[in-house]
Amino acid sequence: MTTTFGTLEPALSVRQVLTMERVLAGEPEVVAGAAQLDRPVRWVHVAEAPDVGVMLSGGEMVLTTGVLLAGDEEKQAEYIRSLHRAEAAAVVLGLGRAFPAPPDVMRRAAERCGLPMVVLHRPFPFAELTEEVQARLVRRKFAAVSLSESVRTALTGLITAGAPLQSLLDEVAQHSACPVVVTNLAHRVLATAGERSAVDDVLRDWERISRQAGGSEGDGWIRAELGGRGERWGQIVLCGYRGDTATGRLLADRGAEALVLHRMLGGNSAHTWEEQSAQSLLTDLVSGVVPARQLLPRARAAGLPVNRRTFVPLVVRDGDAAGLERVLRMLGLPGLVAELAEEATAVLLSLARDQDAAVLVANFAARLRSEAARTVVAAADPRIAWDDVPAGLREAQHVADAVADSAHALDLPAVVRLKDVHLRGLIRLLRDDPHVQSFAERELDGLLCSADDDLLSVLRTYLATGRNKSRTAQLHHVSRPALYRRLEAIQGRLGVDLDDFEQAASVHIALLAHDAQQG
Repeated sequence: MTTTFGTLEPALSVRQVLTMERVLAGEPEVVAGAAQLDRPVRWVHVAEAPDVGVMLSGGEMVLTTGVLLAGDEEKQAEYIRSLHRAEAAAVVLGLGRAFPAPPDVMRRAAERCGLPMVVLHRPFPFAELTEEVQARLVRRKFAAVSLSESVRTALTGLITAGAPLQSLLDEVAQHSACPVVVTNLAHRVLATAGERSAVDDVLRDWERISRQAGGSEGDGWIRAELGGRGERWGQIVLCGYRGDTATGRLLADRGAEALVLHRMLGGNSAHTWEEQSAQSLLTDLVSGVVPARQLLPRARAAGLPVNRRTFVPLVVRDGDAAGLERVLRMLGLPGLVAELAEEATAVLLSLARDQDAAVLVANFAARLRSEAARTVVAAADPRIAWDDVPAGLREAQHVADAVADSAHALDLPAVVRLKDVHLRGLIRLLRDDPHVQSFAERELDGLLCSADDDLLSVLRTYLATGRNKSRTAQLHHVSRPALYRRLEAIQGRLGVDLDDFEQAASVHIALLAHDAQQG
């Protein structure tokens, strides 16, 4: 069962100690340092010695009757100053024979130092308070150890099982009950976890809050560095953690340990995590499952410029993501790159409104082709509105699919658009339509039910070459008479005359639809 921060007793503060039933019986009154009552209490120490400060290590609540301070105002003031120097949490003075009323000298000194000073108006057995506070603090220390081991065990189990990065972050987010963000050193978001609406709130203005609010742990922003062997490459951030800082730091540290181990065992790098982040974002955009408007904070946090920009959706065939990113950097083009499918990589360019998108895309494609001649860039029309980006990515993907099995792919321009894929593009677009599927099966039934795949291959080549018999015979390494016999067999099985343009066109469309469905 997952443990959240709520099961770990938070660190005791001075304010919380003063609300304990046993303390209330002593009628406590805060006479100085009221603004510092949220200081954490690390321990409770009963001491009457005037030089108690040398015995402290910080965070103690000191209980005293002041019996050795009575009648000496200099000792009283120095007593307070020594507690301040030792970074004590507070001083509690029991009124009685030594001090029947709060001593002004001690009160003024405590106010100047910002040290909480509390007086007890009724006799109070210090031993009872010490016992209760120490018991709570000890329980908390054991709870912290238990939580630490619970989180470490859960994360190690996920790593051993080969779980992805997202599963580890989900586990940390479930324990911390707040958004969790992983960034690189440039504050670019690589991954997130937590309740979606809360994560979106964090990402909506990420650039500002990550550098301002994120710089302090006092507001619930808790960071842990990611790196090893003397090299830092990122950080994990708990955003708006509502538990005490020590527990949050513990959770962040366990999460950081797990992420570093995950990277080492999986051979991953921060660069790979950037690719995973881009892939997740672009995949969500293409699928349309998540509205584009909800993905805008993620895009902005990933480093993509989104204000007053022109977006150019591309899908590149036969180009690896690392190579595409290198070319983008070389040309100074901001964008996201992610592999969508085998041999198909999506690129979303973000250009200034006054830049010529067509020229820049042509330069990008030319550079790619200079390195790999087979590379084809499928492009959609530029989009001004972010909400139109998903449709643009799907259009580019559709064009890339239409190019994939084209016999004339090498004859296409470096940048292929919807108008360049003609009938093949239309068939690809309609390939899942039941009417198109029925049409293809009906037209090709005589060949599809046959075990002779050679006839289907010959038909495909014959139609793709514009019914050029010489070229078809050459490509299939057969004589003209042998090709004629095959064509006669094809016409007999299909019951068509391939010399008739309309019948040949019908068969060609059916074959394109069949191939698109198979692809």
